[in-house]
Amino acid sequence: MKEKLISCVIGYFLGCFLTAELVAKKYTGKGASEIGEGNPGMANMMIHLGFVPGLLTVIGDVSKCLIAMFLARYLFPEADRSIMFFAGFGATIGHCFPFWRKFKGGKGVATTCIMIVIYSFLWGAVSDLAGAIVVLLTQYLNLAGPVPPLVFAIIMFVLKDYEVAIMSLILGLLAVKLHWNFIAGIKDGTTEKTDVLGAIRNKLNKKKA
Repeated sequence: MKEKLISCVIGYFLGCFLTAELVAKKYTGKGASEIGEGNPGMANMMIHLGFVPGLLTVIGDVSKCLIAMFLARYLFPEADRSIMFFAGFGATIGHCFPFWRKFKGGKGVATTCIMIVIYSFLWGAVSDLAGAIVVLLTQYLNLAGPVPPLVFAIIMFVLKDYEVAIMSLILGLLAVKLHWNFIAGIKDGTTEKTDVLGAIRNKLNKKKA
């Protein structure tokens, strides 16, 4: 158990690195807290700065989670596979609650999505696909945040991988809490829509032109 706690702590400190801060500085000269609703995550960067800044943000956030997971595997090769999940869990918590930013960070969507895929490619991909379908059908990026971890938690409970299932459930409930204002805003029309496919098409058309 000590190895898992250490992995979680390592993940936390890596997760405290917020890619959106660098991206926001590069494109606007401002901090991420000054962009849109102030969330240092992919959705906020993509909505307010464009497709490329959003893409750069998600690449950075995914990378820090991958580093945490594989570093835990390297440091504790004798531990069971869940050691990687603990590291990814820590990275997500660090992303959401970075100590240097008064524990006000992002929503952990990218880190959660890559974490579940690395832990179980098949079921992680199924869970992430469920989230992607929600985004494409509704065009609400924030609405899809809770879907992957909640779906993955259900699958892990069915497979009797209870330790991972509980952590996934925690992340899912945390995502609901962090996205609640946006979910509630759908009803009164205050939550912005983002046409992801349209943004990709426009980017490709500009390159062709």
